[in-house]
Amino acid sequence: MPVTEPESIGQRIKRYRKLRHLTQTGLATAAGVSYSMVFQIEQGKKQGSPSVIAAIARALSVAATDLIGQPYLVELQQDQLDVLIQPIRWALDVYDLGVDPDIAPRPLDKLTAEADRMCALIRATDLRTAATELPALILETTTAAHMAPSDRAWATLASTYRTAYDVATKLGYPDLAALALDRMAWAAERGSDPIVASIRQYLRSLAYLRAGEYRTGRRLVAVGAATAALADPGRVRDVVTGQIQLGGAVLAARDKDGAAAEEHLAEAARMAARTGEAAQVHWLSFGPSNVAAHRVSALVDQDLYARALGVAKTVRIPEDWPASRAAHHRTEIARAQLWTGRSDQAFQSLLAARHLAPQQTRYSSSVRDTVAGLLSAKRSAPETLANYASWIGM
Repeated sequence: MPVTEPESIGQRIKRYRKLRHLTQTGLATAAGVSYSMVFQIEQGKKQGSPSVIAAIARALSVAATDLIGQPYLVELQQDQLDVLIQPIRWALDVYDLGVDPDIAPRPLDKLTAEADRMCALIRATDLRTAATELPALILETTTAAHMAPSDRAWATLASTYRTAYDVATKLGYPDLAALALDRMAWAAERGSDPIVASIRQYLRSLAYLRAGEYRTGRRLVAVGAATAALADPGRVRDVVTGQIQLGGAVLAARDKDGAAAEEHLAEAARMAARTGEAAQVHWLSFGPSNVAAHRVSALVDQDLYARALGVAKTVRIPEDWPASRAAHHRTEIARAQLWTGRSDQAFQSLLAARHLAPQQTRYSSSVRDTVAGLLSAKRSAPETLANYASWIGM
């Protein structure tokens, strides 16, 4: 199959706009953004924020990922990661077939340890290893749960489904991510585990965040918090509830509701004061550091870039923080640096993100947006920036 030059976001918006028989003015009105913004994005002179791209996607009746261009198939094919997606899809599809007579599952302790190892691989952003080994683990754990049903067995199966969601999300397959979340709900119901169920609602809210459906995402945050409240009091419940509050903060910020974002952050901070750093409690990376990082993200999502950079200076990242979270934080900082005219610093932040989590960074739509902004801000791209753009497929 011949490899073609990928379209930019602006080119995709223009193509869908013409399919919908809309002028730039008509699209701007339907999306609730300025004509100037639509014009500049289509011309490649400006990178729209996630909330702007989501609004345009809604006006065009397409998914935000259609405009972003995910999944990035050329790069996935180059890295031989595209071949790992279908086996995960097949493994998710046998959830209700009962015991597979050709599988002799290992003891549950070993399966639970393997499910935890998958979560650790995701946090270390070793997506290739996780995606390669995950289908077999899902199939084995599915048989184990049907063979000897227990709350722990269903929770372990739900954990493998969660990893499938993580892989699909990071590689840009929202349909597969949605399927994995449905399977996670199915397993959580059988395990009668409010914590797993609440984490599933939290992850679901993030899917709506990426889709730009902030109202529904915020409703899911409320449901997730209410579900977590059914669990036994203690550190685990506090960690999960606190992380759900952080999800609510980002959703509110993206929805330009600064007061609600601050309320969520304040509640999360109260939880973090009790829990301390809790990077491995359900692999949520919750704690004071994550609260501070989410405060930066919330400010960036409200276009308060200078304030975000001021807060970022006070954030102290633990040495053992997961690479996935640390790299995402550097990506958010790069975005704020770009919009405040600090192009060289923004590029250094992107280099740091690549060093921390190369696979995650290569497939990040936010990184592509920032690189596009850096390229448009410079009359001639330095060789290092050009090489970086080529590495991510631009």
